[in-house]
Amino acid sequence: MTRYFFPVMAGTKLRQDDYEKLLGFRTALRRFLRWSESEARAAGLTPAQHQLLLAVRGHPGPEGPTIGEISEYLMLRHHSVVELVDRAVAAGLVRRQRDGGDNRVVRLRLSADGERAIEDLTLLHLEEIRRLAPALRALGNGGDEAGGGLGLEAPPR
Repeated sequence: MTRYFFPVMAGTKLRQDDYEKLLGFRTALRRFLRWSESEARAAGLTPAQHQLLLAVRGHPGPEGPTIGEISEYLMLRHHSVVELVDRAVAAGLVRRQRDGGDNRVVRLRLSADGERAIEDLTLLHLEEIRRLAPALRALGNGGDEAGGGLGLEAPPR
Protein backbone atom coordinates (compact mmCIF):
# COMPACT_ATOMS: atom_id res chain seq x y z
CA MET A 1 0.00 0.00 0.00
CA THR A 2 1.36 3.41 -0.96
CA ARG A 3 1.15 6.09 1.70
CA TYR A 4 1.08 9.78 0.99
CA PHE A 5 2.11 12.20 3.67
CA PHE A 6 1.56 15.89 3.40
CA PRO A 7 4.33 18.06 4.88
CA VAL A 8 1.78 20.00 6.94
CA MET A 9 0.67 16.78 8.63
CA ALA A 10 4.16 15.37 9.26
CA GLY A 11 4.62 14.69 12.95
CA THR A 12 1.00 15.48 13.75
CA LYS A 13 -0.65 13.18 16.25
CA LEU A 14 -4.19 12.37 15.21
CA ARG A 15 -6.94 12.91 17.74
CA GLN A 16 -10.36 11.28 18.01
CA ASP A 17 -11.81 14.54 16.67
CA ASP A 18 -9.80 14.14 13.44
CA TYR A 19 -11.38 10.75 12.81
CA GLU A 20 -14.82 12.10 13.65
CA LYS A 21 -14.40 15.01 11.24
CA LEU A 22 -13.21 12.71 8.47
CA LEU A 23 -16.14 10.39 9.09
CA GLY A 24 -18.50 13.38 9.04
CA PHE A 25 -17.07 14.59 5.76
CA ARG A 26 -17.23 11.18 4.09
CA THR A 27 -20.77 10.66 5.37
CA ALA A 28 -21.86 14.07 4.07
CA LEU A 29 -20.21 13.36 0.72
CA ARG A 30 -21.98 10.00 0.39
CA ARG A 31 -25.30 11.56 1.39
CA PHE A 32 -24.83 14.30 -1.19
CA LEU A 33 -24.02 11.76 -3.90
CA ARG A 34 -27.02 9.62 -2.98
CA TRP A 35 -29.23 12.72 -2.96
CA SER A 36 -27.78 13.73 -6.35
CA GLU A 37 -28.54 10.31 -7.83
CA SER A 38 -32.09 10.50 -6.51
CA GLU A 39 -32.58 13.95 -8.04
CA ALA A 40 -31.28 12.72 -11.39
CA ARG A 41 -33.74 9.83 -11.34
CA ALA A 42 -36.59 12.16 -10.36
CA ALA A 43 -35.69 14.24 -13.44
CA GLY A 44 -35.94 11.14 -15.64
CA LEU A 45 -32.20 10.61 -16.03
CA THR A 46 -29.79 7.99 -14.83
CA PRO A 47 -27.04 9.30 -12.54
CA ALA A 48 -24.55 8.55 -15.34
CA GLN A 49 -26.58 10.62 -17.82
CA HIS A 50 -26.64 13.48 -15.32
CA GLN A 51 -22.85 13.33 -15.01
CA LEU A 52 -22.50 13.21 -18.79
CA LEU A 53 -24.72 16.26 -19.25
CA LEU A 54 -22.75 18.15 -16.61
CA ALA A 55 -19.45 17.19 -18.25
CA VAL A 56 -20.67 18.41 -21.65
CA ARG A 57 -22.18 21.64 -20.28
CA GLY A 58 -19.32 22.34 -17.88
CA HIS A 59 -16.57 21.78 -20.44
CA PRO A 60 -14.59 25.00 -20.83
CA GLY A 61 -14.26 26.67 -24.19
CA PRO A 62 -16.59 27.19 -27.12
CA GLU A 63 -16.28 23.73 -28.69
CA GLY A 64 -17.85 20.73 -27.03
CA PRO A 65 -15.80 18.02 -25.33
CA THR A 66 -14.52 14.90 -27.05
CA ILE A 67 -15.20 11.36 -25.84
CA GLY A 68 -11.65 11.31 -24.44
CA GLU A 69 -12.26 14.47 -22.42
CA ILE A 70 -15.54 13.06 -21.11
CA SER A 71 -13.64 9.89 -20.14
CA GLU A 72 -11.29 12.00 -18.03
CA TYR A 73 -14.10 14.00 -16.39
CA LEU A 74 -16.11 10.92 -15.49
CA MET A 75 -13.06 8.71 -14.79
CA LEU A 76 -14.42 6.03 -17.10
CA ARG A 77 -12.85 4.01 -19.89
CA HIS A 78 -13.28 5.27 -23.43
CA HIS A 79 -15.56 2.41 -24.51
CA SER A 80 -17.82 2.93 -21.47
CA VAL A 81 -18.25 6.59 -22.39
CA VAL A 82 -19.03 5.66 -26.00
CA GLU A 83 -21.84 3.40 -24.74
CA LEU A 84 -23.12 6.12 -22.38
CA VAL A 85 -23.08 8.67 -25.20
CA ASP A 86 -24.86 6.24 -27.56
CA ARG A 87 -27.67 5.89 -25.00
CA ALA A 88 -27.81 9.66 -24.41
CA VAL A 89 -28.00 10.32 -28.17
CA ALA A 90 -30.84 7.78 -28.45
CA ALA A 91 -32.62 9.53 -25.54
CA GLY A 92 -32.29 12.89 -27.30
CA LEU A 93 -30.04 14.45 -24.64
CA VAL A 94 -26.83 15.00 -26.63
CA ARG A 95 -25.68 14.98 -30.22
CA ARG A 96 -22.36 14.27 -31.89
CA GLN A 97 -20.81 16.94 -34.09
CA ARG A 98 -17.66 16.81 -36.23
CA ASP A 99 -14.98 19.29 -35.27
CA GLY A 100 -14.78 22.13 -37.80
CA GLY A 101 -10.98 22.08 -37.88
CA ASP A 102 -10.45 18.32 -37.91
CA ASN A 103 -13.11 15.97 -39.27
CA ARG A 104 -11.54 13.05 -37.38
CA VAL A 105 -12.56 14.65 -34.08
CA VAL A 106 -16.11 14.26 -32.78
CA ARG A 107 -17.41 16.70 -30.20
CA LEU A 108 -20.51 16.48 -28.03
CA ARG A 109 -23.25 19.07 -27.74
CA LEU A 110 -26.35 19.15 -25.60
CA SER A 111 -29.76 19.01 -27.22
CA ALA A 112 -32.48 21.40 -26.04
CA ASP A 113 -33.82 18.63 -23.77
CA GLY A 114 -30.32 18.04 -22.40
CA GLU A 115 -29.87 21.78 -21.75
CA ARG A 116 -33.16 21.98 -19.83
CA ALA A 117 -32.39 18.88 -17.78
CA ILE A 118 -28.89 19.96 -16.74
CA GLU A 119 -30.00 23.51 -15.96
CA ASP A 120 -32.76 22.28 -13.64
CA LEU A 121 -30.49 19.78 -11.91
CA THR A 122 -27.65 22.27 -11.57
CA LEU A 123 -29.92 24.79 -9.86
CA LEU A 124 -30.95 22.11 -7.35
CA HIS A 125 -27.35 21.02 -6.80
CA LEU A 126 -26.05 24.55 -6.27
CA GLU A 127 -28.81 25.14 -3.73
CA GLU A 128 -27.87 21.94 -1.89
CA ILE A 129 -24.17 22.85 -1.93
CA ARG A 130 -25.02 26.27 -0.47
CA ARG A 131 -26.98 24.48 2.25
CA LEU A 132 -24.03 22.19 3.02
CA ALA A 133 -21.37 24.94 2.86
CA PRO A 134 -21.49 25.88 6.58
CA ALA A 135 -21.02 22.25 7.59
CA LEU A 136 -18.07 21.88 5.22
CA ARG A 137 -16.50 25.10 6.52
CA ALA A 138 -16.98 23.86 10.10
CA LEU A 139 -15.18 20.67 9.16
CA GLY A 140 -12.12 22.63 8.04
CA ASN A 141 -11.90 24.85 11.09
CA GLY A 142 -12.65 22.37 13.83
CA GLY A 143 -16.36 23.07 14.12
CA ASP A 144 -15.94 26.64 15.33
CA GLU A 145 -18.75 27.90 13.09
CA ALA A 146 -21.92 29.16 14.71
CA GLY A 147 -23.82 26.14 15.92
CA GLY A 148 -20.59 24.13 16.19
CA GLY A 149 -20.12 20.65 14.79
CA LEU A 150 -20.92 19.49 11.30
CA GLY A 151 -24.73 19.55 11.31
CA LEU A 152 -24.80 16.80 8.71
CA GLU A 153 -28.45 15.88 8.58
CA ALA A 154 -29.80 14.08 5.50
CA PRO A 155 -30.68 16.37 2.58
CA PRO A 156 -34.41 17.05 2.24
CA ARG A 157 -36.42 15.45 -0.55
